[in-house]
Order: sequence, then C-alpha cells, then structure tokens
Amino acid sequence: MRAVIVFDSMFGNTAEIAEAVAEGLVPHGQVDLYAVDNAPSHVDAEVDLLVVGGPTHGHGLSNRTSRHASAKQLAQGATDGRTGLREWLAALEPASRPVSVAATFDTRFHKPAWLTGSAARGAAKRLRQNGYTLVAPPESFFVDAGSGPLEDGETDRARRWGDVLGAIVTTDRSSTSGSPTRVAR
Repeated sequence: MRAVIVFDSMFGNTAEIAEAVAEGLVPHGQVDLYAVDNAPSHVDAEVDLLVVGGPTHGHGLSNRTSRHASAKQLAQGATDGRTGLREWLAALEPASRPVSVAATFDTRFHKPAWLTGSAARGAAKRLRQNGYTLVAPPESFFVDAGSGPLEDGETDRARRWGDVLGAIVTTDRSSTSGSPTRVAR
C-alpha cells in the first residue's frame, strides 16, 4: 500500500497528528507526508490512500486569510501566511483512477461539531466532489486551546486511526472485489 498524507498546521498540533497517523500507516506500506505548502496537486495512480488534515479555522477549512497570524499568535509559535487547505483542495486534480480512496481529519476544540465546525467534513466534501471515495468518516482530534496543546491521548488515538485506515485499504486491495468499503457521513 502507498499512502499520501497532506496536512496544514499553524501551531504544530495538526502536524503532530499527521505524523502519528503516518506512524500508524507505516506497517501497511509506504507513507509520504507533505505540509500543504509542499504538497503536489496531482495524486499518482499508484497511491492507494490520500489522507488530508487541517486545523478547523472559522468553522471550516484553513485558507490564505485564516492563515494570516496576528502578532499574538506569532508569539505563541504560529506560522504565518502560507497556503491553506482550502486552496490546495481547490487546486487538486480529479482522482486519477476510478476508485481513489481518501480519509480526512481535523484538529479542533472538544465541543460539538455543530458549534465548532469541522475542517475534516469540509475536506471530505471537496474530496468526494473530486472523485474520491471515503474509507472512514471524517475524524476530529482535540486541542485544549487554539494554539494547543493536544488533549492527552490524541496522538495515540491518531496512531490507532492510521493503523485502522491501513488495514482497511490493504484488506480492500487484497480482496477479489477490489472495491473499497465506503463509509460516508
């Protein structure tokens, strides 16, 4: 199995989750990890799984405007002025094969999604519109504050989630049907 993870991270929390997901996927195959600024806009046909994650900004996906850090945020360790996940998804070429599979995650406050919003849900919607099939519902990982840290146990949970994704994709690829299990939300 070959997986590609693309993530956006302003304070490092989402990067930490992306790295943990990658650790969970590694036993199942090769994993390429890209910050959104360096991510290709084309996903090769050899890629079995695309995982996209980002922080929830303004109830949804990060964008160039939401990525602009204030002086206070810069003092807290934020990175400034990069491409957001919204722009990357808009530039992403359509899925390169009939059954291209994906999963999405976000980082956000531990409150109901109707209150906080969810970048993972927005990313999932855009990936489906681009021809991808979701192999798992959008997943949220929780931070204690806007700049973090992550809540206790979230990196372990992300590692387990990556392992589950890898197992789903490798099982689906080795089955005779060749069609991934679709989990929609």
